[in-house]
Order: sequence, then structure tokens, then C-alpha cells
Amino acid sequence: MQQPRVLVVGAGIAGIACAQALRSAGIAARVVDRGRAPGGRMASRTINGRTVDLGAAYFTAEAGSGSGSGSGSDFGDTVAGWVGRGLARPWTDTVAVAGVGGIQRRSTGPMRYAAPAGLRGLVIDLADGLKVEQGVTIEGVAPGQADGERYDTVVLAMPDPQARRLLPGDSVGDQLDDGSGWEPSIAVALQWATPQWQPFHSAFVNDSPELTSIADDGDRRGDGAPVLVAHTTATLAREHLDNPDGAVSAVTDAVRRILSLTDAPTHAFAHRWTFARPGAQHPEPFLLADGTGVCGDAWGPRSSVGTAWASGDALGRAIAAG
Repeated sequence: MQQPRVLVVGAGIAGIACAQALRSAGIAARVVDRGRAPGGRMASRTINGRTVDLGAAYFTAEAGSGSGSGSGSDFGDTVAGWVGRGLARPWTDTVAVAGVGGIQRRSTGPMRYAAPAGLRGLVIDLADGLKVEQGVTIEGVAPGQADGERYDTVVLAMPDPQARRLLPGDSVGDQLDDGSGWEPSIAVALQWATPQWQPFHSAFVNDSPELTSIADDGDRRGDGAPVLVAHTTATLAREHLDNPDGAVSAVTDAVRRILSLTDAPTHAFAHRWTFARPGAQHPEPFLLADGTGVCGDAWGPRSSVGTAWASGDALGRAIAAG
């Protein structure tokens, strides 16, 4: 039998997990991505010679984060492999909870994992054995084709609004969020000459008009660098989507106020996430209809790195099963 032609658009963790599930079944999918390197929202950026995580703050590997395919595949196995090879490390099971007046308490939960070389490196590792074509932009998808080229299945491993834009009207795209349910964010990396704050790992920020979280990037990476990464609220992000640098001043002031910092940072860098997180989850692990598949962190019980992996893995197995 002729091997089915599958195109995976998007080289974040969901798209790469999908392509690897297909590869395990003997199907060599074509993987394309418009960016310069795999990673998606597990993005790392080199700033002043050091890698900084600007997307996901961390990931967890709770039991039950499998593909849902009945195959026994589980994200925890992938995480264990990363940890065993030193690509990931257990970071902390404790996060701070802060308000506009400062850190209020600590909360214990599941173990959070981080990557000493940056989270993007984990996606690159997961892509081992795949040929990923970077810098490729797909303009339109219809049943059985992408940009006029024939495929048996086209997988869109990306946020709903981006997938919907590629699909024609009156198609599976009508089942996807048009963007109104997704929240933007601007990630701002702030660097000091020396650490200025009392030790903490990561903090959720409540009741702030500027911030939703702050993470100590030196702490999670394990090199002690005096770098914090803050993520803005959707409201502040919407005000500065056209000019992310415009959010830096408000974010800096909020971070200094919450952490009681006297000195201003020496460097700042802002990165825009137009579709940072879904406001609601699809109950299904993926969408597959009319030769089109959609997967990602919005498909499953909660938005997370593990959900994105499981969604892509499950979709790849479903395509392979025919």
C-alpha cells in the first residue's frame, strides 16, 4: 500500500509529538514551520548571550497525561527521558502567590520541571529523526490539500484562531475559536547586574492590572542569573500588541513594586504572544475530520505542555490507525 501523505504545520511540541507518533507507525510526515527553529510557545530567546525562556514557564508530568489512545504512551515517559539525559530537571513543587502589595503566601503542588538549556531545546530533542522545514509559511488549507499541494491529511498544530484563518468557510474551521476566546500576553525579560529580590521560584500574581506571573529565570535554569520573566495580563497586552516594547515600563514598575526592588533593571526585552492561552478547553483530545486535523494545548482537560504533547501524540496515532 502507498504510504499516506501527511503534512504537519507547526513545530511546537504538539506538532512534533504528532509527527513522531506517525513516524513510529511508519509514516514519514512532512513538518513545516514558519519560525526559525522548533519550539512554538516553548520558546527560548538568546538575550545578552544567555538563553531566556519567554513562553511556557515550566511543565508538569502528572500521572494520566497520556495520549488517550490506549497505547500506554505517556508524557511522563518523555519527561523521564529528558531528566535522565540532563535535558530537563525537577525545579520546584512550590510557587508563590502574590498581589499588588507583594508575595502573600506559598502554595505546594505538582513538581514543576525546567530545562537548563531552555525549553526550546526539549522540542528540538523531541524532533530528533524528523526533517523539519523552517521558514515555511502555509497560506491556505482545504480538504486534502495545502497551498494547492495534495495530502491525505493536513495537521494544524497551532492555536485555534491561527488554524481557523487557514481553513475555508463552512469547514471544520467553524468548530474552532475565532480568537475571541484566546488571551494575548507580552513576556518581558528583565535583567539586573545582581539579584535584587528575596529568593522565590515563580509567582502567580492576583488582582494586578499589569501582571499574571513572574518567574526567576536564573533559578529555573539553575545558573543563578539575575533575570526575571514577567507575563502581562491580557488587558495590558491588548494595549501593546502593535508595540510590545510599550509594555516594558508598566511591567517593570509592577515587578519592582511587587518584589520591593529599589534598583531598575539594566536590560529589558519584550516578546508578544498574540494567542498565549485558550480561555476554554475542547473536551476532545484533537479534531480530525475531512482530511484536516487540529491539535494543541487547547485540546484536553487543561492548557499545559503535557496536554499539547498528548493532543499531538493522540492525533498522530489516530491518523496512523486510519
